[in-house]
Amino acid sequence: MQTVLAHPSSGIRALPDSVVNRIAAGEVVERPASVVKELVENALDAGAHQVTITLQGGGKAAIRVADDGIGMSPDDLALAVQRHATSKLADDDLIDIRTLGFRGEALPSIGAVAKLNITSRARGSSEAYRIVVSGGQEKGPAPAALSSGTAVDVEELFYAVPARLKFLKSDQAETAAVADTIRRLALAAPKVGFRLQSEKRTILDLTPADESLAFTSALEHRVADLFGPDARTNMRPLHATREGLAMEGMVGLPTWHRATTRDIYLMVNDRPVRDRLLTSAIRAAYADLMPRDRFPAVVIAIAIDPARVDVNVHPQKSDVRFQNPGHMRGLIITAIRDALGEAGLAASTSLADQAAEAFAPQTSSSSSRQPAAHSYRPSTSGWQEAASHYDPGPARGRTIPLDGMDVPSSPAVDTSQPESEEPDYPLGTARAQLHETYILSESRDGIVLVDAHAAHERLVYEKLKAGLERDGIATQPLLIPDVVDLPAGNASALLAEAENLAKLGLVVEAFGANAVLVRETPAMLGVCNAAALVRDLAEEFAESGASNRLENRLHAVASTMACHGSVRAGRRLKQDEMNALLREMEQVPAAAQCNHGRPTFITLDKARPDKLFDR
Repeated sequence: MQTVLAHPSSGIRALPDSVVNRIAAGEVVERPASVVKELVENALDAGAHQVTITLQGGGKAAIRVADDGIGMSPDDLALAVQRHATSKLADDDLIDIRTLGFRGEALPSIGAVAKLNITSRARGSSEAYRIVVSGGQEKGPAPAALSSGTAVDVEELFYAVPARLKFLKSDQAETAAVADTIRRLALAAPKVGFRLQSEKRTILDLTPADESLAFTSALEHRVADLFGPDARTNMRPLHATREGLAMEGMVGLPTWHRATTRDIYLMVNDRPVRDRLLTSAIRAAYADLMPRDRFPAVVIAIAIDPARVDVNVHPQKSDVRFQNPGHMRGLIITAIRDALGEAGLAASTSLADQAAEAFAPQTSSSSSRQPAAHSYRPSTSGWQEAASHYDPGPARGRTIPLDGMDVPSSPAVDTSQPESEEPDYPLGTARAQLHETYILSESRDGIVLVDAHAAHERLVYEKLKAGLERDGIATQPLLIPDVVDLPAGNASALLAEAENLAKLGLVVEAFGANAVLVRETPAMLGVCNAAALVRDLAEEFAESGASNRLENRLHAVASTMACHGSVRAGRRLKQDEMNALLREMEQVPAAAQCNHGRPTFITLDKARPDKLFDR
């Protein structure tokens, strides 16, 4: 279907002010959430300590935003509803912007498409005043009643442009969008209280942090209120400064991830923003620590010279541009990795909660809860199997040392030594191998269950990366080169990356139309299935198409190599090997998850088993 454009029948004419205002309002007022954003930003610029937002009909019927800020005089009220009138743009400087609002568009835009009622009492004044704007028509200011601050009422949103109403979502969806907007503003201003109410129901009630607290401490309290109590144990503080940039915030452990980007919150000079550059930098920082389809929980506040960032990019002021985007990206990646590194070897506490729930005895709803000793009768096969795998001696069968792992010689165990003198390692001491897959370790405070393959995969991966950053990866020539047949097209895709593969210790060359010859493999992988490794790499290259940044591609290849070179499930380990794996994990903070993002261990404090058995 071809659209026919109408040609103007008369000359150019100036549009009426009412139409101009409605056109401008379309850029600023998109939905109830955008109205709330503009009004709350005005409240924060006015120095409010408490902001209350009330909705009806998801904000479509009515919105009220009340604050205890400095308020406005009658003259200020009259100017506030005029287009491009503002008190925030000092010396008309569009570079040095230090307030959330500065355009002078929000209130007149709202008044052009809805019924706007503003009541305000200037601090120190004995009277309050009200001004009313309906469809662009003003009335007032006139005396009114208000104890302090400002209250803005918006009714019948888009009544003047009813066509816009059909693009709004359900009341529930619009209320959720408002709540998300308040969360972002509340994180940017943790020392301000926020209350969001809808249909007489309180959705958010955030108390302000103490004024004496440092920003990061105040932010920690606000994060706990919004993310839940688990945030205190599953997020770590972030601090970074470099060349005029300062960054503070909270970053979640890689194993405490989300299905969407909802819990990625970014602020620039106290302004909540949604920036692709910053979001991509955060994803890059977690690239080999988290599953590709999962997202971290991150709150980052950036302080930067206003001259080095442009906030005047979009009418809604949610997008920004940095003078040096590469510098900003590098700082974010480094800061997040440093914060996670300082956290040490830590896994999400939610994993322990899930494990404890899985171990809990299952009882029917009709029966009353019985003590664990009566409601659960363990069979002896489970612990007998575990015990059979515990003995590291040769009489239990042939074991193979872990490739690339420094396994110390084990001194004879002195059974007379008191147990309390056993070293207190973070991951404890290996006691058994379960199902030839998991290491059961005992620490002073509880139990640790380790996925040996996932843990070893991370360690091998980190060694590959370290070797790559130093002088390259040591190789071991194959006595008989391995010929690997590949599907049509996969061989050429693999050979196109031959130079990068050689840097990682995998040397391949063409061998006919759809085959390659493997001459050398990375030494640290030990005896590996070169054919399986090459087939997986060739398939990945064929699917991904053009190569990404060299560093990213090399790390992706190293990840696949690590998977092939790590200990497999079903492989029996000696106690020395298990303990060597635990000790090496303790030296690598990233070892809490494998390079595909899967957790490598779960810790259960001693109180959890005690509770399971009603002790």
